[in-house]
Amino acid sequence: MKTKLKPIFYGIATWLWICLSEFFRNSLLLRKYWVEHYRSLGLIFPEAPLNGLVWSLWALSLTGFIYILSQKFSFWKTVGISWFTGFFMMWLSLGNLQVLPFTILYMAIPLSFLEIFLGSWIIFRIYK
Repeated sequence: MKTKLKPIFYGIATWLWICLSEFFRNSLLLRKYWVEHYRSLGLIFPEAPLNGLVWSLWALSLTGFIYILSQKFSFWKTVGISWFTGFFMMWLSLGNLQVLPFTILYMAIPLSFLEIFLGSWIIFRIYK
């Protein structure tokens, strides 16, 4: 693969991985927890296509963030900082707003770490 296209290819691959991981975790595996929690708050769980578009922009931003960190830090530091800023801080905010069903965290924490780990691994493949 040409050197100029390599970062674009790995960036797209990382973005797709994060989008698919998020969709699998939140829309398939944990959907019932989200829907039930939102219903208990008198709300409807936001699943419109526009919400999916916003989450794909979030995934693109996270991909760019991982890429930027990978330029300055080791693989494991990139994974740790990316997970902390991408997930831990988001869950703190959602928990503070009371829209986070805490019952999902036992599955969401390891799956989100796997998401960041593999996303970072794909990005770091650029340099091999």
